[in-house]
Amino acid sequence: MKSTLAVLPGDGVGPDVTSEAIKVLQAIGSKFNHNFNLQYGLIGGVAIDETGTAFDENTLKICRSCDAVLLGAVGGPKWDDPKAEVHPEDGLLALRKRLGLFANLRPVKVSPVLVDSTNLKPKVIEGVDFIFVRELTGGLYFARPKRQWQTSRGRRATDSMTYSEQEIKRIVRVGFELARTRRKKLTSVDKANVLQSSRLWRQVTMEVATEYPDVELDHMLVDACSMRLIQNPSYFDVLVTENMFGDILTDEASMLAGSMGMLPSASLAGVPQGGVNIFGMYEPIHGSAPRRAGLDMANPIAIILSIAMMLSYSFGLIREAHTIETAVEDVLQQGYRTYDIMDEGKTKVGTQEMGDLIAGKVGG
Repeated sequence: MKSTLAVLPGDGVGPDVTSEAIKVLQAIGSKFNHNFNLQYGLIGGVAIDETGTAFDENTLKICRSCDAVLLGAVGGPKWDDPKAEVHPEDGLLALRKRLGLFANLRPVKVSPVLVDSTNLKPKVIEGVDFIFVRELTGGLYFARPKRQWQTSRGRRATDSMTYSEQEIKRIVRVGFELARTRRKKLTSVDKANVLQSSRLWRQVTMEVATEYPDVELDHMLVDACSMRLIQNPSYFDVLVTENMFGDILTDEASMLAGSMGMLPSASLAGVPQGGVNIFGMYEPIHGSAPRRAGLDMANPIAIILSIAMMLSYSFGLIREAHTIETAVEDVLQQGYRTYDIMDEGKTKVGTQEMGDLIAGKVGG
């Protein structure tokens, strides 16, 4: 099989971990006789420095010509001035919106060998395996109006959370479809006791639920959900929520797995259904960690597992995706750890060596 992949390494540790993901992808290609054609583009701070914009038309053209997109990370203190007209994150938002990547999937699965590597009791996180479905192209992050201005009484700013019935329907359907392939349980997260947008969210979700009588639906306020994630995370199977709530809750949930460096993500332009390949963008959920850039420290497992998601959702290569997931688990089972998941008695390795170990398992 021949496939084309847009690669956007971005800023900070983005290039460090992206190169390890490509290493593993090439090992998959060699083992299963696939040819992955790579097209590189700019995004984030490096794009601002070179083109004056965080996501230029050339990179958009590259992405649209490919079967999927692999992203490293964006941002850093160099571009953090709140008064700046352009920020690296603007590129990420533009990429999501212009490519129609409305469904962000963030699985949270605790590896059995890492249950003692978190701040929570093992009995709380053992067997945790759920997935977030986060709406990605609406809500506060794409607010209209979205501005800051000066008044006679001082400065003011506004961001508005707006959702249409159609936006809610399509993301909720993603949640229901995924639930059908898992434990058939969907938790819809909102703030319907306060927000009108959440009240519409809950109404539409209940309407869509009539199309999925085989899936159990429950509704949970976002603050209650944030507590339940720590108190009893094994309660969840599939969670669906709007953009900002999903952003915050998934970062919280990453601590269940020991580190943000362990969790992948997929941003899809369609509803995942059996046998249908979907255009998507794949990235680790962690940030650019600029202080660790170039130091061979960052954990590449999240982006390597993102490659596995890409193979599954965009290329339909289920066996190959499973091969990567098994390779990661085997390396962890052998006691190898990057600094963020390091534990007593384990062998500490850097970014490149972890990539080498996983690629070696893939090709072995």
